[in-house]
Order: sequence, then structure tokens, then C-alpha cells
Amino acid sequence: MPDQSRGRRARWIRFREGRATVEGFDLEKCMTAYCSTRRAPPRRTLRVVAFLVACGFASPLLAASTHFPPQTKIRLTIVQWMPTKGAYEQWGALGGDYVVSEAGTISLPVLGTVDLGDLDDTALGKEIARRLQARIGLVETPEATVQVLSYPPIYVIGDVSTPGQFEFRTGMTVLQALAMSGGEAQDKNSLSRSQEIELIGELRSIDANVLRGSIRIARLQAEISGAKEIEFTLPIGTDRRVAEAILEQEEAIFSARRNDLERQSKSLTELRKLLDAELVSLGEKAKGVDANASSLEKELANVKTMVERGLTIPSRQAELERTLRGIRSDQLDLVTATMRARQSIAETTRDLDGLYDKRHTEIASELQTELSALDQQELKRETTQKKLLDGLAEGGGSTSREKRPLIFAVTRRIDSKTNEFPATEMTLLIPGDVVRVTQVPLEATQFDTEETDVSVSPTPRSQEASQ
Repeated sequence: MPDQSRGRRARWIRFREGRATVEGFDLEKCMTAYCSTRRAPPRRTLRVVAFLVACGFASPLLAASTHFPPQTKIRLTIVQWMPTKGAYEQWGALGGDYVVSEAGTISLPVLGTVDLGDLDDTALGKEIARRLQARIGLVETPEATVQVLSYPPIYVIGDVSTPGQFEFRTGMTVLQALAMSGGEAQDKNSLSRSQEIELIGELRSIDANVLRGSIRIARLQAEISGAKEIEFTLPIGTDRRVAEAILEQEEAIFSARRNDLERQSKSLTELRKLLDAELVSLGEKAKGVDANASSLEKELANVKTMVERGLTIPSRQAELERTLRGIRSDQLDLVTATMRARQSIAETTRDLDGLYDKRHTEIASELQTELSALDQQELKRETTQKKLLDGLAEGGGSTSREKRPLIFAVTRRIDSKTNEFPATEMTLLIPGDVVRVTQVPLEATQFDTEETDVSVSPTPRSQEASQ
């Protein structure tokens, strides 16, 4: 093997008496060396690291775990059978919720400090019951049960979407912790495939809204100008099928509104013509009534003269006077009807003029609203396009979506010592663990590698930590 290749390989594995020893497995130093090499370490070397993780590298730490880590919240329930009552009696003064201290103990009334050690919940309950019997001098041992209410949380840090603390559950693995933290982190400046699809769909929706708004504006402009049809030129690159469908809908609205306007206008115009005809008829009728009144007045004057001379009876005069009063009443009715007809004509003319004014105002308001909405849609389209282009440029296209390998490490505190060891997705966690997730750069995984068979012996790194 050339000296240069042996030197690069020495950054990862040191051969001693036919065995390789992993030196401390410092992830940060390991990643720095890994990314700084012009060639990746041999593929076999990566298999060695995986072998260390899978074959008992962390087993001493797992075996040293306790059933009640510090900050575990437990509930103690103590009952005793009372023969005289024929029932169990609960000792509320001794039972309750307790939190395990950093020293792995709990403080109970009467018993004082109880060291939990490696006891599980069943063994702890029996130990508390035994001590109570000895301390109080009971004939029979009481029943004590211990229930775990909550464990200390675990912590996930590194290249994850939402690092932080999460609730621990029995049997939790590193993969589950990764899922709770939102999975591996994405490049802040790049777009995931789902984000890219979402932005493309949003752009298509905006384009459709812009096209629909433009055609609607053309329809409103045709209405306000009194045109007979909509004039609209399709922009270059527009989907003709979609545009024709939208234009057909707007033309239907245009025709319906125009027909409605024409129908109302025609109705008011015909009403005004009828009122004009009625006014003419009333005028003719008034002329006839006036002629009758004039003739009757002359006849009444002659009858009065004849009554004064005694040539006719007075009843004839009275009858003519009654008839004349009726004609005068008819004249007043005709005057009133004429005034009403003229008033109706004026109202109809006002409604006809107001019909066009109201429609013009409504169209102008709609046009202003549509122009404002179109400006907003075009601005939104420009912003979305820029966001999509910037994301694709920063992420380097589909390369940013390639799966990058993950390296896991677990930091665990046991017996006042902090130990960090490599882990796999299926490594079991205990309360208080800190999971560090590191993404391997794509550039470092694309070099050609060699294979070398070596035997290994795990040597985990331990570091003293103050309580």
C-alpha cells in the first residue's frame, strides 16, 4: 500500500498487533477528517464503524442503565388489609408522588431516604413494604405499589428539523427520536421536492387567476363602453383551451347582463309610452267635458231667463244646475288623472335614466376591484417565481434532494459519568439521553473507495462530568 494511502487511512484506523482501535470516536474530529480528505475512507472502514455500533459497542452503557433515572416522577400507593373492617385501607400519609433525586434516591415519610439502586418498580414496592413492616412493627407486610408517572425527557440535537427535548417512552429508539424531531434537517436555502411541487402548483393557480381576472376586466370594459362583444387578446404562452373556457363563461355573463339591462330598459320605455298615450287620452276627454260644460252653461243661462219670465218651471233650472255640477266634478277628476299620468311619466323617465347610471356605477366599482386584485396576483406571481428560482439555484436542483447519510451518537450520563458512543437507528434509548444527528456531506460520499478486511475491538470514549 502506498504511504500516501496509508496516511489517509491512519486518520480513521490505527493498526496495532493485527487489530484496529477506534480512537475515542470524536464525531466532530471524525467528520472534519472525513470531509477534508480528497478521497473518502475505504468502504470497508465505514463497515468497521457500523460493525462497532452494531456489535456491542454500546452494550456496557446499556447494561448500566437504571430503572429510575434522576428526575423520574413516581407514584407510591400503600394499602393494608384490615381484618376487622374486611377491607383494604390506604395509607395516604405515606403514599403520593415523588421525584427521584440526582443521587438516585427518594425521601419518604417515616422511612427517610430510600436508595433505588437497580431496583425495578416491583422490587422497590416490596422493599418499601418490608422497611415499613420493620420500622412500625407490623404483623403483616403492607402492600406497596410503585407506578412511573413520567421519565426525564430525551434531547435531540444536530442536523434535525426541530431540535429540542421530547417525552421519553419505554422502548424508544434513535429512529423514533429522529421522527419526533421532524426528521433530518433540510437546507434552509434549498427546496424539498414537496416544496417545489407546492410552489409550482401555486404558480399555476396564480396564472389561472391572472388569466381569469384579465378576461373579466375585458368584459367589464366592454360593458362600461357599451360594446356589443368582448375584445380580448390571448397572451403568448397561455393555454388556449383554458382561456377559451374562461372567455366563454365571461361571454355568457356579458350576454346575460346585457339582456337584463335591455329587458328592463324596454319595459320602462314601453311603460312611458303607455303613460304618454294615457295623457293624450285624458286631454281629449278633458276637451269633450269642457265642451259639454260650456254648452250646459249656455243652456242654463237661457233657462234662467225663461224662469224669470215665467215661461218654464223652476225644476228645469235645478236639473241643469245639478248636471253642470257633475260635469265640473268630472273636469277635476280629469285634471287629477292628468297630473298623475305626468308624474308617472317623470318617474319612469327617472328610473330609465337611473338604470343606466346604476349599472355604470356597479361596473366601475367591479372594474376597480378586479384591477386591484389583478395587481396583487401579478405581484404574488413575481414573488413566488423568485422564491422558486432562488430555491432551485441555492439547492442545486435535484442534487439537494439526494439522501445524505446520517451518523448518530448518544451521550448518556451514568454514575456521574458522561459517555458518548456511536449508535444506529435501532439503538435503544434511556431517559436523559442526548441524541446527536450529523449529516454526511454529499461530496464526501461520492469518492471511489477501497475495501480492506480488518478485525476490530471497541473502545468507547468516557469523560468525567460534574453533577
